[in-house]
Amino acid sequence: MWAKILIDEIDKCIAKYYNFTEEELDFIINYDIKYRMGDELNE
Repeated sequence: MWAKILIDEIDKCIAKYYNFTEEELDFIINYDIKYRMGDELNE
């Protein structure tokens, strides 16, 4: 779990550097949950 938190913090730094919108940052942070976890979330 700590790895996800660390990666999210890195994503926030990158988003700030590239002037991403909040929506773009949200997409990046939640991409793995939505697409990598897939059906596991529905169980």
